[in-house]
Amino acid sequence: MTETALLRQRTPEERPAPPRGGGLLAGLLRTARPKQWIKNVLVVAAPAAAGELFSRHALHQLALVFALFTACAAAVYLVNDARDADADRAHPTKRHRPVAAGQVPVPVAYAVGGALAVLAPAAAAWLCSPAVAALLTAYVGMQLAYCVSLKHVLVVDLAVVTTGFLMRAMVGGLALGIPLSRWFLITTGFGALFMVSAKRYSEAVQMAGEAGATRALLTEYTTGYLRFVWQLAAGVAVLGYCLWAMEEGGVPHTSVLPWRQLSMVAFILAVLRYAVFADRGTAGEPEDVVLRDRALAVIGLVWVAMYGLAVANW
Repeated sequence: MTETALLRQRTPEERPAPPRGGGLLAGLLRTARPKQWIKNVLVVAAPAAAGELFSRHALHQLALVFALFTACAAAVYLVNDARDADADRAHPTKRHRPVAAGQVPVPVAYAVGGALAVLAPAAAAWLCSPAVAALLTAYVGMQLAYCVSLKHVLVVDLAVVTTGFLMRAMVGGLALGIPLSRWFLITTGFGALFMVSAKRYSEAVQMAGEAGATRALLTEYTTGYLRFVWQLAAGVAVLGYCLWAMEEGGVPHTSVLPWRQLSMVAFILAVLRYAVFADRGTAGEPEDVVLRDRALAVIGLVWVAMYGLAVANW
């Protein structure tokens, strides 16, 4: 083999990136995406909406559900990275993932992911309720199907990722036996679709001309279509929240101010602020957008305060 051929085979684009510091356990932890665990805070959404968040039983159950959902999500990440190891090595950023870089062997990633996928729902059936176990099983099955094939199906990929967020928001209510409001489900579902489609739109804008090298399905979507989806989802989410907030508009309240109705202002401002990043094509991971933008974070805190005052009827 000639020296030129050897050099070609050893180019950075084709060989695995050198593993970062740390051993196998550190690599497994990084593959579990600790930064993504903030998404699982959504498990408190339904109990918070019902004002049943601060009892000892509720806090114990929600902490347990948070841990079990995190384990299910980690299982999916491990299997996904094991399946995509070869493709990730060709990506400028994903090539540093522990599985693609060789820090975590592919068989180990499959084994640990499979174990978590089985043990987490089983623990939920024992420690929580059959409904929680069923939801976690459905989440794992749906996400694994997404890793295998559904992420290559137009529109279905958006629906699957959105449903994952919705399941996070539902599981806390199921764990505590709290009825789930139709407005809660509509607002949460379309709010999630707004963020998911905004992220896809941003990826399509940023990777224009080379989208197929990183996410093949982006070549099938048009930026116009993705813009339509996130605008539609934002509108429905705002409408659903306003209808929920005004549902008791004619009922006398004993609080100082009608916090439930006033929270609409903060919610709409948050959606409009997030839409700025979506329109620019810079809306990446939702948690990154919120944590990176101080104004959005402040608006979110104001909304949380108003919502809390409404629940407390202060």
